[in-house]
Amino acid sequence: MRSATSYSPPPIDPRAKDQHASASERSPLEASAEAIHFLNSLGKEELQMLFFSETLAMVSNTGEPQGELTIEVQSGKLKDKFDVVSHYPFVHASCRGFMDKTICGNSVRGYLSWNLRTIEQHSQEFIKFHILPMERKMSLLKEEDQLVMNRSIKEGEEVKTEVTFIPWDSTVGFISEAANLLLLRVMAWRQMQALGSQTIQVDRQQAEVFIVEQTVHSDQGIPTSCQFYLLSDGHLAKRIQVGSPSYCLITKMPSLREEDEMEPHPVFKKKPLMWEEDMELYSKFLDRKEQLRLSHTRYLQQHPDAQALISDFLLFLLLRQPADVVTFAAEYFGPFAMHRPPSPALRSSDRRSPFRTLHTESS
Repeated sequence: MRSATSYSPPPIDPRAKDQHASASERSPLEASAEAIHFLNSLGKEELQMLFFSETLAMVSNTGEPQGELTIEVQSGKLKDKFDVVSHYPFVHASCRGFMDKTICGNSVRGYLSWNLRTIEQHSQEFIKFHILPMERKMSLLKEEDQLVMNRSIKEGEEVKTEVTFIPWDSTVGFISEAANLLLLRVMAWRQMQALGSQTIQVDRQQAEVFIVEQTVHSDQGIPTSCQFYLLSDGHLAKRIQVGSPSYCLITKMPSLREEDEMEPHPVFKKKPLMWEEDMELYSKFLDRKEQLRLSHTRYLQQHPDAQALISDFLLFLLLRQPADVVTFAAEYFGPFAMHRPPSPALRSSDRRSPFRTLHTESS
């Protein structure tokens, strides 16, 4: 796997930052407004539908097994400098096999934002030659307002390193290796019209796949092209690198995912409850009514002062017949309050009531 730069189908036209020349020696590549709009249209719920792992077998053009390719996308946790934990899409892909009977492989691990901007990525590529083994490493890390790129190349015992600082604002539209793997799933999931389609055989089944051809340009060497054959839910069915003696192929047809359709909430019409016609409910009603009557009677028998107080109030109410019953009741029961200050020994019969408004008193 190499860094993604340009795609033959629109709308993505990202920029390659992980190349051998320094940033100051390259003319900046601008992402189109259409590409930026596409990336900003991505949502958390849509990307979470594409969280799964898959494994493809690497076989030679003659059908001999040579290794395997594993790609996993899941939710990952990442701490910032203030130790605040945030959840981001985490991509982990690894490929290990043989090339001319020599062990080789590569891997990439990356944390992405929900619009596929690279927050952190680590990649490695190695070829274990008997005489001069080679290893390449690269890391991308967002720090403040810049993206720091560290690269190292080890050939035998010799190690070359390079550090490049890229302004964060200039990385809008940049698609890294990790972001590219999730982007391919999005393009298949949306079944974009720009993609070609074809029917291939997968695990003795006929499956329709969407084809994405992708080209990686480099300041040194010739461009490298790959063709990705994707199922409708983003699973990678086949990967071919142009000019390579091997390719990757899925060996078992996965259960294709489909977007969950939200069913409308059922509407239940209100029906009148004819409880009086229901013998069971009516019997419960009579039982409860009798329980309350006995309970109320028992309480009044145990507290004769309550019955006397209520009787006095009703008698006083009927004698005075006030227009405002609530205020009259408040004034009547006010002296019984525990926190009410004691009344003076001598007081006016036309005293001001705290329960009456000023408007009422003035009238």
